[in-house]
Amino acid sequence: MTIAVELHGLTKFFGDVRAVDGVSAAAMPGQVTALLGPNGAGKTTTLRMVLGLVAPSSGTATIGGRRYEELTDPARQVGAVLEASGYHPGRTALDHLRVLATAARLPKDVPMRVLADTGLAADARRRVGEFSLGMRQRLGLAAALLGDPAVLVLDEPTNGLDPPGVRWLRGFVRRLADEGRTVLLSSHALGEVEQTADHVLVLANGRLLRSSSLTELRAEAGVGSRVRTPDPVRLCDALEAAGHACRRTDEGLAVDASPEQVGDLAAEHGIALYGLVGTAGLEEAFFRLIQEPGSDEDPVPMDEVLS
Repeated sequence: MTIAVELHGLTKFFGDVRAVDGVSAAAMPGQVTALLGPNGAGKTTTLRMVLGLVAPSSGTATIGGRRYEELTDPARQVGAVLEASGYHPGRTALDHLRVLATAARLPKDVPMRVLADTGLAADARRRVGEFSLGMRQRLGLAAALLGDPAVLVLDEPTNGLDPPGVRWLRGFVRRLADEGRTVLLSSHALGEVEQTADHVLVLANGRLLRSSSLTELRAEAGVGSRVRTPDPVRLCDALEAAGHACRRTDEGLAVDASPEQVGDLAAEHGIALYGLVGTAGLEEAFFRLIQEPGSDEDPVPMDEVLS
């Protein structure tokens, strides 16, 4: 499984509206790549162009070097979940998947296997009309996995999932990537992305603002830590000797190092810590990026990003 998704100058106009503006990026095998951005940033349009559902105005979106419509056996190469709909409410989950498997010429035992993989085996013979939104999300993922594809494209996959379901999805997506698959997903759940993704693509107004690892994005945003210790002078000396800025505040020490780096240095020097917390995660890094000084993007209200 070594299939990458590549975007080269991908652009889409809807009338006079430029929904996607010259995006060039890649999602690589063995990684979860998260497409982030406020509402209207062009995330869903980008994913639809990858899947051949929307024709680019210019540029290309390829899967293993080919456009989706050029794939000879797409069900075995790409699986997608764009929305939890498209089901006949009177059909059972198993029958729904049997129809898809038959159309894709897949083995008869595959539907039950993917239902088991997605935690729906006990509901295989329930009508889809009785399913909750979260169960329909799982059914969509089961359908995407029918052909055991090397590439997964997921649009807001946590929508409708309760906290246990979100936790399950996080581990499931991580496992898929660890198996060598390419996972490209969009999300507004920044906390979940931070626990799942390897690489992020940040879009705003159709333009790609950043393509980087989470570690790089945090570093650019000045991610640091707040520390409480009975020995602030010695801890600051140790941190500064390691190249990290350190200053006193009313809440303790403010350090431009991750909690892991602070904890390791404190342990190395035998310094007690009474409190240690990170001061910037993906959410803060994201907002700093899309609203950084000098950007020609309009400020984006938080409720538009997280709604």
